[in-house]
Amino acid sequence: MRIFPALAYPVLAAGLWMSACRSAAPETPPADQPAPILNAAAAPLRVQVPPPPFSEGVFPCSDCHNDTDLPANPVRRQLVDAHDDIILKHDQEHRWCLDCHDAKNRDQLHLASGEGVPFEESYRLCGQCHGEKYRDWRVGVHGRRVGQWNGAKEYLLCVHCHSPHEPRFKSLQPKPAPMRPSRTRQ
Repeated sequence: MRIFPALAYPVLAAGLWMSACRSAAPETPPADQPAPILNAAAAPLRVQVPPPPFSEGVFPCSDCHNDTDLPANPVRRQLVDAHDDIILKHDQEHRWCLDCHDAKNRDQLHLASGEGVPFEESYRLCGQCHGEKYRDWRVGVHGRRVGQWNGAKEYLLCVHCHSPHEPRFKSLQPKPAPMRPSRTRQ
């Protein structure tokens, strides 16, 4: 294919100008829609998600975890009284509950910077260590989202598919190969 220089440059310049205009002035979504997805260096991504799948009777955490009744204990240990059903298999050699759960406000998580994060934005916490999966999730390659092609979308949180304490999926037994259809002549 041959491109004529006299035609290529104005088209290229117009395309670059239009691209710059779109990125310089992003559309503001209505108040009931989540903010648009921007690049990773921009403001933190905030999307519409369904509520996290909390276990029955464990949220809000502050019902039990408060400074007077049950102060934070940062020591890594086997849990025996409460949460003894949780077996940490998420970098268990280096991680502990308070690496993700906030010690001061148990009804939220916290980032490595110390910034508090509500459970509905747990993808921000997961994305700190799992950047490639977070990037793929944002663009719709990993995980699941529903909604309009070019409009409002609802994302599933990481914890809708992965247990935060044991995120690797358990092995599945493979199903037998499909039966080859037999040909019958009549």
